[in-house]
Amino acid sequence: MIRCKPLLGTFVEISTEDEGHFLRAVELAFVAIGKVQSLMGFHDPESELSQINARSHLEPIRIHSWTAKVLAIAKEIHIESQGIFNCGIGHRLVEAGLLPRHTSLNDHSFGGIEDIRFIEPNLVQSKLPLCIDLGGIAKGYAVDKAVEALQAAGVPFGSVNAGGDMRVFGDEAQDIQVRNPSKPLELIQIGSMKAGAIATSSLYFAKRDADTKSYIVNPLNQEHIEFSESYSVIANECVYADALTKVVSISGDTQHPCLSHFSAQAIKIPHAITL
Repeated sequence: MIRCKPLLGTFVEISTEDEGHFLRAVELAFVAIGKVQSLMGFHDPESELSQINARSHLEPIRIHSWTAKVLAIAKEIHIESQGIFNCGIGHRLVEAGLLPRHTSLNDHSFGGIEDIRFIEPNLVQSKLPLCIDLGGIAKGYAVDKAVEALQAAGVPFGSVNAGGDMRVFGDEAQDIQVRNPSKPLELIQIGSMKAGAIATSSLYFAKRDADTKSYIVNPLNQEHIEFSESYSVIANECVYADALTKVVSISGDTQHPCLSHFSAQAIKIPHAITL
């Protein structure tokens, strides 16, 4: 059984064994994904993320445990990557017209993920105004929560794919494919996987004119970066695979020490690859 819904700014595809028996489980998986979107969506001015951005420098903000988990992982990856991963670049994407403008940017000197402080497990405050964008990590977390829902319902094997952020589970090996950077409609099979996650960062569908900037920003110098290859990361959980693709695509280093810390590995697909 394969079911697909538009969520997380992409199409999410859930594949399981039996069409009738696990239909309810698939619906619960989609509910979990929708919950992550409602909690951590930058586009929604009422989301918890938007409330953190708007008010956390003024007062403590109580948040859902899922939001707290993603922020904690983001802070850990920020430390281990020596700042290459930092969700606090949302204002750069707003300035470039790639994210909606919910507040004035002119009045603030924005902090980063490192400025979020946990007062309690689900209570956060920031030292500085924030414009956090969790688009580089929350999609992977949503995939993980969907897999959790499927497994809790007894689904023996399957996969969840959110626009290339994919996690598979069970005893049956599933083919893993990535897009050819020079011909994105072509798929390259890079192996198979029984259990684990893979995510890819690339710019091959970012069809832009000369004045439109890349959606990937290097937090260390606040500059939008361009690259023609693609970078994939394989990890046990999709939240880590998703976030770590930003580390390798920004650094260009598929052997970055951050990968081994999180038991992950990276694959670079050159733009000039031939099938």
